[in-house]
Amino acid sequence: MRYDALIIGTGQAGFPLAAALSKRGETVAICDGGFIGGTCVNVGCSPTKTLVASARVAHMARRAADFGVTVGEVSIDFARVMKRQKDIVKKFNRGVKDQLTQDEKITLYRKNATFIDAHTVKVGKEILEANRIYINTGARATLPDIAGLKDVPYLTNVSILDLKDLPKHLIVLGGGYIGLEFAQIFRRLGSKVTVIHRGAQILDREDADMAQIAHDVLIGEGIRIVTSATTERVEGKKQSVRVHIKTSKGTEVIQGSHLLVATGRTPNSDALALDKAGVQVDQRGSITVDDELRTNVPHIWALGDVNGRGAFTHTSYNDYEIVEANLDTPTRKVTDRHMVYAVYVDPPLARVGMNEKEARDSGRKVLMATKPMKNIARAQERDETAGLIKILVDAETEQFLGAVVFGIGGDEVIHSIIDLMYARAPYTVMKNAVHIHPTVSELLPTTLADLKPLE
Repeated sequence: MRYDALIIGTGQAGFPLAAALSKRGETVAICDGGFIGGTCVNVGCSPTKTLVASARVAHMARRAADFGVTVGEVSIDFARVMKRQKDIVKKFNRGVKDQLTQDEKITLYRKNATFIDAHTVKVGKEILEANRIYINTGARATLPDIAGLKDVPYLTNVSILDLKDLPKHLIVLGGGYIGLEFAQIFRRLGSKVTVIHRGAQILDREDADMAQIAHDVLIGEGIRIVTSATTERVEGKKQSVRVHIKTSKGTEVIQGSHLLVATGRTPNSDALALDKAGVQVDQRGSITVDDELRTNVPHIWALGDVNGRGAFTHTSYNDYEIVEANLDTPTRKVTDRHMVYAVYVDPPLARVGMNEKEARDSGRKVLMATKPMKNIARAQERDETAGLIKILVDAETEQFLGAVVFGIGGDEVIHSIIDLMYARAPYTVMKNAVHIHPTVSELLPTTLADLKPLE
């Protein structure tokens, strides 16, 4: 079969691109032997944020007395918690599947694709050809080279969502955003949790003060965090694992019931037979793309996590937007976008652009202002005062360089700054604005009034 366009993968770039090409009158084949809708819908954002919500309810119920509310003993129905996230995933998954199967110009193939040549792929027993090919195969959990790991029943971000029973003691390898989100979720649901991280601080991409706040929040909830730790080997069986670590204090064996591996992500490029199409990848396995997401083969593009240019749902969707906008006349490019993301520990950490270290290293004249969440009325009223706002501004252009809002509502508040950065507006636009009281956002203008040169 020959199509105008072939899309490999149904993730957050793949399925909207299929719909857009169909509206242009093109015939589209889209192939996926895994989850329809990709990581976010099935084993990423949707299920995990649903679990975050359940865990937060349990956490706040235990804190009811702090607000003058009396409740009975808080118990967890783990089966219902897990069913709730599964039900939401099914709903979202069904929506994507319906969109793909109800469009007469789109043909969905429920098998994975491998290249035969630059215009041809094999999908099951089918041979498909296309004028243009778009790769959107995502990424998977990285399996680190640790002795014994392959011989124990470890969990990943995918398999942990299928647990039937609440872990008695969950050991988490990795102190990045995936590991910490699950650590807090399961601690709040009632598990004992230990996080083991190789780096000197959790959340390696963040400034030390932000990482320390997250560290304090998590240990305050009873999570043990071991940093600067080398995992030498693991052993054990179902419901009983032992992790041998080495730190500056010596060696230790940590005994747990379950082991979650959250040490990074690997692009799903290795099973595509890209060499037969002549498509290049980098040392990590990410498909190399230009500013318009085109590979070194002019009629093949790579979108989403597999290209290593974002690794978030929102960047994957933006990849689709860039490719769709450039179908006729190139007008958009990857380097036009700002780096934005949130870490969904509770409270959330949201960031745009540079952090303080990056600003210092940039050689620019930088202004910085901070505001502790404990000084914000909304945070005090809700008794959720952990966190910090940090804003960085170019002293010469007066434009924002970056910001972190770590605290209650941070994942929403950050967008006020994101939009001004895209508008290339000076910080004075926000500084002179009137914001609504009582909100977290109302403190952004007053924070900017305290801008001072970095020392």
